[in-house]
Amino acid sequence: MVGSSTNGGGGGTQGRRQKRAPGGRTRAFLVRVTDAEHQALVERAGRVGLSVPRLMVEASLADDVRTVSERRGLVVEFSGAKQLAAAIGNNLNQLARAANATGVIPEELAVTLVATRRVLSRLETAVEAMGGRGR
Repeated sequence: MVGSSTNGGGGGTQGRRQKRAPGGRTRAFLVRVTDAEHQALVERAGRVGLSVPRLMVEASLADDVRTVSERRGLVVEFSGAKQLAAAIGNNLNQLARAANATGVIPEELAVTLVATRRVLSRLETAVEAMGGRGR
């Protein structure tokens, strides 16, 4: 199986050959995948013009690699922050409506602003975790 086109190579590289490594590339991994994983890897490699082994090396060594668990954690964090931001926005709207109607600033405004800062901080942290710049 090793060396055949069924090893996930997708028939070889579709772009230029990579530069020779001094001393050659002497190490190899055997990775077992399901039929569905194999098909997905072959399709992805084809889309980006790489062999499956080269795709796996480049994806694994990229600085911004995230595991599925890490991505799920970020999705959970963003979802929670989104719900909090919506609730806080609703509270701010109600407080503003009350202030406009009565001319008096509600006491709850200070607590709501603290919560707003906390949610924005969580969002900033999550954006930074994804490799973004934040503020």
